Amino acid sequence: MNVILAQPRGFCAGVVRAINIVERALEIYTAPIYVLHEIVHNRYVVEDLKKRGAVFVETLEEVPHDAVCIFSAHGVATKVVENAKQRKLKVIDASCPLVTKVHAQAQRYAQRGLEVIIIGHAGHPEVEGTRGCVEGAVHVLCTTQEVKTLQVKNPEQIAYVTQTTLSVDDTRDVIDALMERFPKIQGPALNDICYATQNRQNAVRQLASEINLLLVVGAQNSSNSNRLREVGIQAGVKSYLIEDATDLQDGWFSDNPFVGITAGASTPEILVEEVLQHLRRIGIETLKVMPGEPEKTTFSISATLFK
Repeated sequence: MNVILAQPRGFCAGVVRAINIVERALEIYTAPIYVLHEIVHNRYVVEDLKKRGAVFVETLEEVPHDAVCIFSAHGVATKVVENAKQRKLKVIDASCPLVTKVHAQAQRYAQRGLEVIIIGHAGHPEVEGTRGCVEGAVHVLCTTQEVKTLQVKNPEQIAYVTQTTLSVDDTRDVIDALMERFPKIQGPALNDICYATQNRQNAVRQLASEINLLLVVGAQNSSNSNRLREVGIQAGVKSYLIEDATDLQDGWFSDNPFVGITAGASTPEILVEEVLQHLRRIGIETLKVMPGEPEKTTFSISATLFK
């Protein structure tokens, strides 16, 4: 078979930063270190950090008083921050800077008396964190049909923000529907959308013309990984979301000699390598990386996080 690796793929800058924060905390403080929710949506990453002394919890009540607690890359609600202070926890915030930017934007809209709309998936940790940072009415929607039935107090006093793991393409129809129904709605510039999500989807679209099977390496609960599979399907390519090489089925490759591989923004490259090892046993004739500039965005970690 012939295999092409998407470029870019895998870890984004926000994920790298979040994982590095946990690793550094484990070096500085005595284990256990507590992490509220999965630091990123990937079981391999979570299990690796567990082995080193990280304990993942779903509520702050599971964290002992005075312990070190890290907030995941998805961000948290204001009441979670306040609860952590009351419990005297040593808090380290690993929220992606792009998520923090969305929180700040939503708060500014609310402070100006605007009703806030979040374009995203209800229940997703990032969306719930953003919702919990805003005082007043907040609406969450992700389809044009929901725009049609949306009820607001004042159509001239509303604004929207978006879940960062949705691309410009994911949100375009919903934003257009909002602007058509509410001409005075306010929203962020398009460059506020997560660069990594858009870049990975663009790569899959470019790859689609050269392949007839797409493998997306990523977690089932990863929003951006699921979307990459959907992008492949929309491009007319048979597409599978796999967590790792153990999910592969050899029967997929009997009639598919041109295989593309990509990975979600929270997927480590080692899982892609394991997939390649499996495919080599079946028989790879050619292996190449699609042309394109690799991402150079990085997010620094302030030393003040650990003081």
